[in-house]
Amino acid sequence: MDKFQRYYLSFLLLIVYTNTIAQVNCNAVEGEDCKKACELYNWASDLQGSWESQEGFDKAIELCPSFSNAYMEKAVPYLKNGDFATWKILIDKAVALDPKMHLGYRGWCKFQFLRDYKGAIRDLEELKKYYPEDLGRSLNGDYNLDVVKAMSYSALGQKEKAAGIIERLLATRGYMKGMFDHYQLGVTYFELGRYDKALENFEKQSKENDFAENIYFKSKVSKIRNKDYLDLKMLALKTYDDGKTMKDVYTQHFNKVYRTQIEEL
Repeated sequence: MDKFQRYYLSFLLLIVYTNTIAQVNCNAVEGEDCKKACELYNWASDLQGSWESQEGFDKAIELCPSFSNAYMEKAVPYLKNGDFATWKILIDKAVALDPKMHLGYRGWCKFQFLRDYKGAIRDLEELKKYYPEDLGRSLNGDYNLDVVKAMSYSALGQKEKAAGIIERLLATRGYMKGMFDHYQLGVTYFELGRYDKALENFEKQSKENDFAENIYFKSKVSKIRNKDYLDLKMLALKTYDDGKTMKDVYTQHFNKVYRTQIEEL
């Protein structure tokens, strides 16, 4: 499978995954009140973030207090607006009602939005009880949730453990790589001072999906080795200016690099 096909497939999987979370087959819901709650939920999900949407989720919860998806979707606007306290109350309720459905989402959000790395690890370890083979993907589709767990360990200083998790994933038959797996593994090895392994992964990342941050770290390895790094530095700056960087709509990526850091190299 070539690079375009691989990332096109990842994009399609993200669309399917996102729609699966948002919409529920109400015919499979038991009880008339809960079925009505489900229909309200599906309607409100299409209007997410509006006052009407929040009222719809409230009515769904009133009709069927055990309908976990309504709590989860009601929580989303609070997360996006930075009201993490309200988000946590609602998402904790959703997880309590259906941990198998919502633990992965909460773990991802703890990592990406709250930088609560210990909390993310706890959630993803708990999720392993339900999905021992594959935890699934982050909501933005960029990472397998085991890579999210690895990055959480890395952020807590457990670099060797983080590298081991990603290495095992990459060696697993049938594993579908995320957008930045080799980059994150490369940065982890760089921080461990294992520059051969770091460069090996940065080169692999370049072949699959290159971007300014990855080129920046390649130039850092060259500088540490007293090799010519200026061409790579200039390429990293150009790539940054061309917009080929790690992007996220609401937050910044783990191990994100900014232009000033490249300039100062």
